[in-house]
Parts: sequence; C-alpha cells; structure tokens
Amino acid sequence: MKLNRLGALLVSVVLILSGCGTSAAPSGGTSDAPSGGTSAAPSGGTSAAPSGGTSGSVDIWSSLPRQGAAKARTDMVDNAIKLAIEQRGGAVDGWTINYTTQDDSTADAGKWTPEKELDNATRAVADPSLIAYIGTMNSGAAKISIPILCKAGIAMISPAASYPGLTKPGGGAAGEPDIYYTGCKTGTKDFFRVTPADDIQGKAGADWAKALGTSKVFIIDDTEIYGKGIADVFEANAKTDGLTVLGHVQALGTSTDYKALAAKIKAAGPDLVYYGGITQNNAGQLWRDLREAMPDLKLMAPEGIGDEDWLKAAGTAAEGTYLTFPGAPAAQYTGKAAKFRDDFMAKYNVTSLDPYTIYGYEVANVVLDSMDKAIKDGASDVATIRSATLKAIAATKDYNGVLGTWSFDANGDISLSAFSGMQVVSGQFTFVKVLGT
Repeated sequence: MKLNRLGALLVSVVLILSGCGTSAAPSGGTSDAPSGGTSAAPSGGTSAAPSGGTSGSVDIWSSLPRQGAAKARTDMVDNAIKLAIEQRGGAVDGWTINYTTQDDSTADAGKWTPEKELDNATRAVADPSLIAYIGTMNSGAAKISIPILCKAGIAMISPAASYPGLTKPGGGAAGEPDIYYTGCKTGTKDFFRVTPADDIQGKAGADWAKALGTSKVFIIDDTEIYGKGIADVFEANAKTDGLTVLGHVQALGTSTDYKALAAKIKAAGPDLVYYGGITQNNAGQLWRDLREAMPDLKLMAPEGIGDEDWLKAAGTAAEGTYLTFPGAPAAQYTGKAAKFRDDFMAKYNVTSLDPYTIYGYEVANVVLDSMDKAIKDGASDVATIRSATLKAIAATKDYNGVLGTWSFDANGDISLSAFSGMQVVSGQFTFVKVLGT
C-alpha cells in the first residue's frame, strides 16, 4: 500500500472516530450488505428466554474478502460461522441471531482493500443491533477497523489476522498496539484472535529452517503488514539461530515477472528462500520464477499462501515447498474438532477443509457463548448485551472448544501456540511435524 493512500485513509478514520460513539441507524434504519454480500437468517429455531428476560434480534457481521483468490478460503470460514449459529437454532436465550457476511474485497483488486474495510467498519458502528464483528482475515484490514469498532464498544474477533503489533506491546511498530485502542468506549480493548500471532509462527519457521540443515537464507516479503511482519520475525530468529541472512527484499503483488529478482537471489547463493506474504499478491508467479532459476532451492512460507488457489497458480513449482500452519491439519483432528470436521464435510459436501475453517467455527462459538453469558448475567437489551458480550469475550478463560482448552490473555491473544510443519508433496499439503508447543 502506498503511504499517501494510507495517510488519506487514516485521516478518514480520525474523522469517523469523532462521531462513531452514536448508535443512530443509517438512513432508513437498516444497514444493507454491499453487493455480493450474503445474509444467513435463522431457520425458525428459537430457544426460551430466561425467566424474567426479554427477547428480540441482534446482528452479527463478518468482514471477509469474498472475491479473488481468497474466496475459496472465506467460503469455508463463512460456512463455519453459519454452521455454529444453525446448530444453536439460530438464537441465543430467545434472541434471534441475524448473521450477515460483509465483503472487504473488490473484483478489480482481487483481494481486500482499505477502502472496503473502512466502509464495512463505518457501517458496522451505525448498526444499533450489532453485537459482534467477526474478522478480519487480513492484518492490514484489522488495523483500519479496530479503532473504529473500539470507539463504539463492539467486539471484534478474528480467525486469522496475526500481525503481532495488533495486540502485543513491542511486537510491531512504534506506538503499537496502543494507537488502535485510544478512546475505547467501554475501557475494554475490542480486538481478539483465536490464531497464534506471527511472532510465534515466524520463530517456528526459522527454527524449522535450521533443523532442515539451512545455513544461508534469503527473505522476500509482499510489502503488506502481515507479509513484512512475519518476514521480519523470521529474519530476527534466523539470525538468533545462527543462520546467515543474505538479503531481504520486497516483491510487489502487482508485478507480473520476478525473473530479475530470482536472478539476484540465485547470485547470492542461499540454501533457502523464505517468503512472507499472501496468495493474492501473485505468489504463484513468484514461485514459478524462483523455481525456474533455482530448481533445487528450498522454499518456505507461512500459511498466507497455504491454499488451493496458490497450489494452482504455482503449479509444479509448488512441489517441495515447506509451509507453517496454525494448529493441526484436519486429518489429525480428534474429539470436538473431529466432530466439527465431519459435520462440516457432511453439510457442505466437501472432502477437505481449509486450515482456517475451524477457526471461523471457534470464533462464532466464542461470540455466541459470550452473548449467552451476558444475557444470563442480566443483560436485557441490545445495548447492554453488546457491552456485556465484549467483556465476556475478554474474560474468556479455560474455554473448551474445538481448538482445545485455551484462554485469552490481557492482550486478546489466545494461549495456544502450536503450529504444523507441512510440505507440498504430489501437489498436496502433507503434514511433516509439529512445530512449537
């Protein structure tokens, strides 16, 4: 993202924050999904309201890239959220759940855009019935929406956004994460995530690279917050592990030819190239050009390219690539996770799960369980349910979900830290080993 473009957006955010403490509905009293958005209304299921309580309806939104290379991934995340709501009869304690998927991508960009995420967050705070905002998938999008939603006291919980600076003091740029939480309405931070942050994943990747016998590495990132952030963490840990870092360059996703970059890297003579970035930033073409120049080179990346679209785009160049994924692959799920996998596959007639599918399901259940706690503790109208749900999410401890038993810390980070090391074998992501603990 160009700096002048980001600066303009940040000015817009400041202007929005000055007025987003209101609860007035937009003109007409409704908030419509953008073109291409979907809405999952409950199928008539309800549950009895607690004695002396009230009932009505509340809104839950997700903000996900629903166009471009990420669509296959977010189709599964979106369906996992819908499944969690459906399994409760579409309601919590007599309150009907209206779930709407908001799109933070555009067809032209083929991925999320700052303008779309800003629009989603702006409309979210104007919806007086909104209880929670599930998202975002991308860390750059999260940076835009966190302060807007926090000012309005709306819980935001992500299945994927993993940049450390969103939550961890000293984990990102100067002033992070405090700059995102200035003026929070309730005094409680609004952002939580159920995936481990990239300071953990980047270290896991560097340690694995060393274990693979690597001595010299070259690093590439796609310039986005997620990609550069995890590449920087990998670099720092590679040096700590005694590896020689030969260079760190950026590869723009708008480029269509990386042959010159590949030649430069070949001349440096690395054992392994690490890429921090996402599929949508032309990672498939990057892989083809790297493989053409260096057929036997070890290549490694995080889960940002760990999807079917990247496998198709990279083709045979993907073969042998090492990748890090949060948690365990679906084939190894046990207990509640295995039941979720089987239920999901049966309902949606699929034979495999994107790694983030289970995280979408966990996020939805955390929201619904926190809403249940809020109501049972006495919240009896939308405004008090909203604020009490946020506080209940923040207080989540020893949660027994499909990811295992875990808690949120004071920063909003999950206590889990395990990653899976995978490798592309015969065109498939194949489990190799557990990374981290």
